[in-house]
This record gives sequence, structure tokens and C-alpha cells, in this order.
Amino acid sequence: MIVTGNRALSDWCPLFLSPVVAEALLDWLINTSHVGIMNGPGYRPGKRPKDPTDEPGAFSSG
Repeated sequence: MIVTGNRALSDWCPLFLSPVVAEALLDWLINTSHVGIMNGPGYRPGKRPKDPTDEPGAFSSG
């Protein structure tokens, strides 16, 4: 299983309703996995249209 996220592991705890559940889940996940940190430019920003009106079928107010 591959789990990805765009937040630091320290920022995951507030995403859960219970801090106890968050700690237990993250403890299990981190201690039984290999963590790979990828830094660099993302893939999707290069694929994004420069201007929303350049996209086929885009709404124009004119």
C-alpha cells in the first residue's frame, strides 16, 4: 500500500477528531513503513492551462 500526502507528518494529527486515534494510526503507519520524502516541482502544475479561458469548453462572459 502506498500512502501519499502533501502535509508533513506532524501536521496530520489535527486532521483526526481524536488525538488518541491519530497517534495510534500514525504510530502504526510510520513504524511499519518506509518513508520516502520527495522534494521538487510537482507534475501537475506543468499540465495546468495558463489561462482558464484557454481550456476548451471554458465559460466566457463575453
